[in-house]
Amino acid sequence: MDLSYIINELGEEREQYFEAVAPPIIQSSNFASKTVADMRYKMKHEEDEYMYSRGNNPTVTIFEKKMAALEGAEHAVAFGSGMGAIAAAVLSQVKAGDHVVCVKRPYTWTKNLMRKFLPRFGVEVTMVDGRDIGNFEDAMRPNTRLLYLESPTSFTFELQDLITLAAFAKENNCITIIDNSFASPLHQNPIAFGIDLVVHSCTKYIGGHSDAMGGIVCGSRERINQIFKGEFLTLGAVMSPHDAWLFIRGLRTLPVRMERVAASTRKVVGYLTQHPKVEQVLFPFLPTHPQYELAQRQMRDNSGQFSLYLKAARMEQVDRFCDSLKHFLMAASWGGHESLIFPVSATYASEEMKSDLPFNMVRFYVGLEDPEYLIRDLEQALDKV
Repeated sequence: MDLSYIINELGEEREQYFEAVAPPIIQSSNFASKTVADMRYKMKHEEDEYMYSRGNNPTVTIFEKKMAALEGAEHAVAFGSGMGAIAAAVLSQVKAGDHVVCVKRPYTWTKNLMRKFLPRFGVEVTMVDGRDIGNFEDAMRPNTRLLYLESPTSFTFELQDLITLAAFAKENNCITIIDNSFASPLHQNPIAFGIDLVVHSCTKYIGGHSDAMGGIVCGSRERINQIFKGEFLTLGAVMSPHDAWLFIRGLRTLPVRMERVAASTRKVVGYLTQHPKVEQVLFPFLPTHPQYELAQRQMRDNSGQFSLYLKAARMEQVDRFCDSLKHFLMAASWGGHESLIFPVSATYASEEMKSDLPFNMVRFYVGLEDPEYLIRDLEQALDKV
């Protein structure tokens, strides 16, 4: 399907709602049945019917159809947050006694799920450096059920070879799940490489305006229906119709936003790599990056996230740099219109929160501002280090 058709037309039966260009927000918890037989049918086929918005909702369905198509998947199910989608996808594939192999340094709350939550229910997890498939091979056990991937990873932007890992997983009767939020469905489609389930934090690029919270899981109809009937209906972390409507709105501009973000990020990274007060920039699309060729093969273009190491001997220098930035907001998340920073030093508030990453690392997200405007801001802040 053409990209323009997916984001502007797919799933939108406008004749059903007065030919409105924007689909309506069906803000209803319940959907009535005309007969007992009708209700009985809906209860038996709830994965395809409208009965109760903790299951399906028409506005959410439009969004799910578009996301499935963008990922080249058969089906999708939307959640109230990215973490809701990740947790449901993982829980749907494991049981007590199983073993999971997960990449090191995934999204913070994914790491919490793997290290603290799954072991409470008898699921063992091994974290590995995903850059080398040999680490997955060494970690495998007879009871390994799932490989959890995030390519690139959240702060250090390490990639995994998705084609090789998908084939390896199938040879070992394992399921593969990947968090594809970094790339967006426009820049990377893991299902085409053989990955089983793809999750997104829609809060980021899909929404694009920092005003909606949601997540989605894309995959085969069989696996998505399994999640729908199990973790989705049972745990109830559903997406609201209003948030789905905001995500549909976000998809309309996703191609132009991603193009702008990609171009601006390359300019900002180019400036920072030459600056004497920057020790290193971590960005998979730099030719000097050790996985540059893999990034070129797996992703169509770069996104807006990168990290840098400041040449700073003391945390106070990093704090001064971050505090001096005027046009980068200091906040979690990314993917909206605004440029952001996340200093690792902020996690040093306590031993419990402290990251295993060095204090002089700062993660950046480049938004929709003019890149020269951002570079001037970086220049004045770096002068203060």
